[in-house]
Amino acid sequence: MKKETRTVVYDDELRLEAYRFEGTQQPFPNHFHEYFVIGFVEDGERCLFCRNQEYVIKKGNIVLFNPGDNHGCVQNDGGAFDYRGLNISRTVMSDLAEEVTGKRTLPGFSKNVIFDEEVKGYLRPLHEMIMTGSGEFGKEESLLLLLALLFQRYGQPFERCIPECREEIEKACVFMEQHYAEHIYLDQICRYAGLSKSALLRAFTKSKGVTPYLYLQNIRIGEAKKRLEQGMAPIEAALSTGFSDQSHFTNYFNSFIGLAPGIYRDIFKTGAGGNQNGE
Repeated sequence: MKKETRTVVYDDELRLEAYRFEGTQQPFPNHFHEYFVIGFVEDGERCLFCRNQEYVIKKGNIVLFNPGDNHGCVQNDGGAFDYRGLNISRTVMSDLAEEVTGKRTLPGFSKNVIFDEEVKGYLRPLHEMIMTGSGEFGKEESLLLLLALLFQRYGQPFERCIPECREEIEKACVFMEQHYAEHIYLDQICRYAGLSKSALLRAFTKSKGVTPYLYLQNIRIGEAKKRLEQGMAPIEAALSTGFSDQSHFTNYFNSFIGLAPGIYRDIFKTGAGGNQNGE
């Protein structure tokens, strides 16, 4: 079987991350990101669960995730998965949308899984240029052309991508976002939101696609990423974002992001990619 490699590069010029996973068999639990994801399946077949829908993704499929889109996947064919993807923050996407459309309005994707040869024609070469460290302006040109095509065919106002939520659920989210670094309890969240435990669990999971605990862990991972990008040691990033120890943190980070925390930190120190062997 093909040896597994995982490589990630941060492009300072484009201000985005590029991922390349080859020979991956690891399942990814239901989770979400605070950034946009544009991905391409090179090989393999997976069952993808996204926003309460199930898809079978295979070679040639393109995946589009908005910030907050809950998703998870497992291998579907007994083989391995080859994937390349771009992660774009909300701020950068707003800048790019303004460049493409003339309006500083955060866009959203109307579909999560597509098959589009023209989009693929821009995405794969762009990804290769980023991974090889190209400094040519063709890289930026390809990114803008890619997004122009995606916005035209699959774009919609970002607000439409956000499911309607009850006020109590939003209160629960605010509480966790404000207290993620602390050891908090379900009782505290319920009191703040004004719901019983069973009512909160039912309503929250239906609204967000993940349980309150997984939502909290996603927030913690997102905050830890910011600290790692600034060069903080993994153990410090773990403890400052509410994880009880580095082992607990590393397991969640690798499960959600697909890389060890130390490797993720190092790409911002060296500008080079890393494989899965790291602290």
